[in-house]
Amino acid sequence: MARINRFGTTQDMIIQTIEEDGESLFVAIDSNGLYFTTQERIDTGLADTNRYAKDRTYVVEKLEKLGFSPLDMFEENRDKIKLVTTTTKKINPLKASKRGLS
Repeated sequence: MARINRFGTTQDMIIQTIEEDGESLFVAIDSNGLYFTTQERIDTGLADTNRYAKDRTYVVEKLEKLGFSPLDMFEENRDKIKLVTTTTKKINPLKASKRGLS
């Protein structure tokens, strides 16, 4: 089972490889949609700046220009999206305010 990486890109998030001008671009999916990444960013355990650095409308426009349907790609690969949830302990505000007095 692949480890869920909240900020990075893992191999199971890759849905398409595109060769353009001798360069490989990988189309990946997350809960925010599709994005491009490079081989150096996959499975490193580090945050993938490609997920956050660019406006994703660029990805949609480029995929359409290359003859792909971004909406179809997203819908067909929706099952690859891994949701990361965090649990937090509920704090009683009255008890918390009393703790600050001592």
